[in-house]
Amino acid sequence: MMSHGHQQGRMAITLAALGVVYGDLGTSPLYALKESFAGHLGLQPTPEGILSIVSLFFWTIMIVVSFKYVLLVLRADDKGEGGILTLASLASRRLPAKPRALLMLLGLVGVGLFIGDAVITPAISVLSAVEGLQVITPELAPFVLPITLTVLVILFGAQHYGTAGIGRLFGPIMLLWFGVLAALGAYEIAQNPAILQAVNPLYALDFMVNRPGIAFITLGAVVLCVTGTEALYADMGHFGRGAIQLAWGSLVMPALLLNYFGQGALLLRNPAAIENPFYLLAPSWLAFPLLILATLATVIASQAVISGTYSVVRQAILLGYLPRQEIRHTSEHEIGQIYLPLVNWLLLGGIVIVILWFQSSSNLAAAYGIAVTGTMALTTLLLMVVAARRWKWSRWLIALICAPLLLVDVTFFAANTTKFLAGGWLPILFALLAIIVMTTWKRGRELVLDKLEHKSLALKGFVDNMQAHPPLQVPGTAVFLSKSVQVVPHAMLHNLKHNKILHERVIFLTVQIKDEPWLSFKERIELTHLGEGFWQVVAHFGYKEVPSMEEIFQACAQEDLKVTMAKTSFFLSHENLVSTDLPGMARWREGLFVWMNRNSLKATDFFHIPANRVVELGVLLEL
Repeated sequence: MMSHGHQQGRMAITLAALGVVYGDLGTSPLYALKESFAGHLGLQPTPEGILSIVSLFFWTIMIVVSFKYVLLVLRADDKGEGGILTLASLASRRLPAKPRALLMLLGLVGVGLFIGDAVITPAISVLSAVEGLQVITPELAPFVLPITLTVLVILFGAQHYGTAGIGRLFGPIMLLWFGVLAALGAYEIAQNPAILQAVNPLYALDFMVNRPGIAFITLGAVVLCVTGTEALYADMGHFGRGAIQLAWGSLVMPALLLNYFGQGALLLRNPAAIENPFYLLAPSWLAFPLLILATLATVIASQAVISGTYSVVRQAILLGYLPRQEIRHTSEHEIGQIYLPLVNWLLLGGIVIVILWFQSSSNLAAAYGIAVTGTMALTTLLLMVVAARRWKWSRWLIALICAPLLLVDVTFFAANTTKFLAGGWLPILFALLAIIVMTTWKRGRELVLDKLEHKSLALKGFVDNMQAHPPLQVPGTAVFLSKSVQVVPHAMLHNLKHNKILHERVIFLTVQIKDEPWLSFKERIELTHLGEGFWQVVAHFGYKEVPSMEEIFQACAQEDLKVTMAKTSFFLSHENLVSTDLPGMARWREGLFVWMNRNSLKATDFFHIPANRVVELGVLLEL
């Protein structure tokens, strides 16, 4: 009975993973094969050309997705969590400062490329589905853009409800989608089984060797068949390695391969079908239902990227690479289900601009590949470090397994750079902007902390002095939030200077984010009794957790420091920053940092401290 229940639970998780993890990858058949024969590439849908491309598709999926991601990358988890920042954190752990900074920078570049990807994925996915309208009825072509934009605005407008509600529908819809992909492909293969020859890698190799110029450019389109693969790793924390691997092996991979081979078989029979081989696979009576199903599937694919962006941004906030902003939890049960209003509307704004600029999925395809292949190459580089340091692989084993994978990634990336002027600059631009913002914030916070430490007093000396010469004491507990464990918070100094009083119990609280995803409750706090009435609390949270005052005080109570929220005052120093010519950062970066600091969410709102219990004291800092 138990095993039956366990099996049911596993199937439910696997079904949910279909929607979230494989949404993007599962909608690639809408445009990938069509783009490989796009006019500007110079490749004609001849029988030889079709077999070569389908062979390339088959081996790309087998090497990149099945071998690299499903078998290797999913092993590089951090307490069950995945994603490029997690991989960078895992690779850089316990390394000296310089290599650590370099590996984290690679992780940030990966985050930047992911954000670039997150802008393009919803745009190309929904656009390619709605373009089915003009295949069915050419007169409807003018309505493609307005319908696409309407679908996306509704999708982003509904985000604040959380994915839990809509998520229940995702799995069954994607199950139907993959079933339809497989059925359409299998039917066409049965009509023309000659396409199955493409399993032979010689077709792909001959094409690469005999027509290297065209083959190289074509690779830029071939990579579209594996876009969305990074979601396998990024979403591992939600579904677990087992469910992701099971969904891939049992359903997603067979369905994708059957559909691509089916599209190839259709082109062997009718080369003119290249205008839209996906929709032309279906009989005419199925055209409209397929269009509706494809649009739903692309909405789900977009949802996966949107949720992924929220997670990545939250991780970057907690690791100190982005300013604090509002994070809403949309589920009481699922910790990972969050909504970031600012990210949501910025993402929608970026997508609308992109759709209006590029106008069609073919134009967007040029922009798509660079971000994906860049992320894949970075993943392989970081994986090599993890394999050497954590898995203790020998150099020859890394050279044997990882070096060929890196060669594949770099080749795909190089092929996509040929599309730079045609639109490839777009994700690079988004990635650059994201990296500039993240490194500026990180460096700015380091400068602020440095200035605060120089302008303040050593904590131990201060406590000794207070005990030797105590000022007027008032009843109650005062919690001073401090960025540094070494020095006295400025709020404390200002409070003494202006109010000339001291609470009978003073707690200096510092919240630190560790480079691990989760921490156990007993790892939550370090408590130090500094002297009569003085305590220091250092609270530790993982980068996937939500720092909570309630949880900190619960952990304190376990250590015999009982704090009642209703009887406690919180003191915070509010930094007023001024950009100057002092050494530190370039003037324009200082200006950007000051602006971000001004618009970041207050610590009180971020830590959910009741506003009526907070005293803010300002401190002027020159950067």
